[in-house]
Formats: sequence, structure tokens, C-alpha cells
Amino acid sequence: MNPTDSLTLGGALRLNDLGVIVAEGADAAPFLHGQLTQSMQNLGPDRARLAGYCSPKGRLLASFVACRLGAGVQDERIGLVCSSDLLAPTLKRLSMFVLRLRCKLLDGSATLAVWGLAGSTAAAWLGVEAADAAAWRSGLAAHNPEVRWIRLPDGHAQGQPAKAVPRWLLVAPAETAAPALPVLGEAAWSWLEVSSGIPRIVAATADHFVPQMVNFEVIGGVDFQKGCYPGQEVVARSQYRGTLKRRTVLMHSTVELGPGAEVFHSSDPEQPAGEVVLAAAAPETGYGALVEIKLAALEATNGGHRFTSGGGELTPGQLPYPLTSPV
Repeated sequence: MNPTDSLTLGGALRLNDLGVIVAEGADAAPFLHGQLTQSMQNLGPDRARLAGYCSPKGRLLASFVACRLGAGVQDERIGLVCSSDLLAPTLKRLSMFVLRLRCKLLDGSATLAVWGLAGSTAAAWLGVEAADAAAWRSGLAAHNPEVRWIRLPDGHAQGQPAKAVPRWLLVAPAETAAPALPVLGEAAWSWLEVSSGIPRIVAATADHFVPQMVNFEVIGGVDFQKGCYPGQEVVARSQYRGTLKRRTVLMHSTVELGPGAEVFHSSDPEQPAGEVVLAAAAPETGYGALVEIKLAALEATNGGHRFTSGGGELTPGQLPYPLTSPV
């Protein structure tokens, strides 16, 4: 069975490259509201949110999928799913600003497991209703009220942007039995993540990008109506003054790439034109990557100019969403 077949049938994979920071206490939501790019005060149990944590210079130090861990708003626990390689430094940094607030930050990786689910069989196993099909919906699994599901934006089959593959995250107690689904390969899940167009900050790219460089305001990772947070002035200035000069696009590569790899354009081969955010092997052939790139370089692809990285050639692909800010 090739990866494309396994995606069609659906499956589950424990995501060891993701961990969970748990914020608990009466002030957990207000504290996170003042630290992240996304509103946390009105985060209900039926929603999850993409959020970023920025440096004072407005660069993303980490990205999160945030959700309530319990059944109601009164439950004072909020989970922040992030890359495992950023969990410890992010937890340490956030903890510095709790001060006297009634909020405790914990590394939940030992007690909580994160699973990736894909395909229509995953929806059936979860008992998810059609109304819950929209991205960033969240709820508790019908068969286990301790297991929280988060509907992620769809991944896509290679060469078929219209062929959507539904995805979910599960946050479950570590001792919970594996989902009764076929095993989903790591390469297949990585491709679905890349093809969804939703960037994830990892250690190799931390402190590299203002949120707009990785399309965060387009995909709902920034709330411009909320109050201040670290780097907020820089993020707002990037949004409202001038034209954005860098974006993240989907590209196809002839060689394997990794986060942080520099991308060059043949019109200026001495200076990097961009950087790989996430990358994965494609199901059928080659590789795919989310690449943060200068828009001027992207527009200058006529006359035989080309992109290269790691000795291979890159060709622009198609994101599943338009690069138009809703703000």
C-alpha cells in the first residue's frame, strides 16, 4: 500500500515531535491572552485556536494549537500543543512572566499524548458529526470524555489540491489505548501537514519570522482586536504599514529539505531569497516544502530564473488558501 492509499483509508499516528504545555488556574486564560497573538479569554470548549508566541521584536518563538482540556469554560486547564524541541525553552520563558497570577505552567508531555488522525475512518471512529467538520472545531471523543479532538485544516493529495484529506489532533491521557485505526506512516502525516499550508515553528526556525511571513494572519493565528502581547507593535506595524514583502508558499523540490534550509533565486544567487519552514517527502514523487520567500523573487520567475536549495531545484505549487489577509 502506498502512502496515498493509506491516506484515503485513514489512520492514526502518535506524534512524538509534538508536546503539550498545560496552563492551569483561575488566571490561565488571562495570562495566555496577554502573551500570545491569539485571543484566549473567550476560548470555549468547542473551539481550538492557532496562536503564536513572539519575542519583543515580533518574531515567532513558538506556535501553538490551543484548546480547553476539559468539558467547559469553567475548566481552568488550557493545552498548548507545540513542537517538542521548543517545549522546554518556551515553558521556561513563559514561566518568567506568570509572577503572582493564579496560573501554573506545566510540561504535560509525560501525562498527555498527542495523536494525528487522518481520513474519513477517523471521523467515524471519533463519532464526529458533520457540523464539526469545520477547521478548528474541538470536542471530546464520544467513546472517552478524557480524549479531546481538534479538527485541523485539511491536507491534500499530491498533485490534487482539490482532493482534501481531513485531519485531527487528539490530546489524550498518555495511558489511553491507541485509536482503533490503521497505522498512519510518519511520512504521510508530514506530507499532510505541509500540504495543509499551516506552518509550525520548530527549533531550527524559532525567532526567524514575523507572523505575517508565515501567513499567520491569513490562517487565523493573529487577533488584531485583542490587547497587547510581546511583539504586538511590530506585528501590527507589519500589518498596517506598507506592503508585505515576504510570504510562505508551497514549493515542490527534487531533493530532501529540512526546516531552516536557505532558498536561493538564480537572479541573485549570493543572497538567500527565503527559508524552509516545514518539509516532507511527497506521497508519489519528490518532496514538498512550505517556504518563506521574498515576493519579489517569486514574481521574478520569468526568463529562466529558478529557485534552488540543498542542490535541488524548487518549483512553486498551490496553497489551499489565498494569500489575502482578512483584516
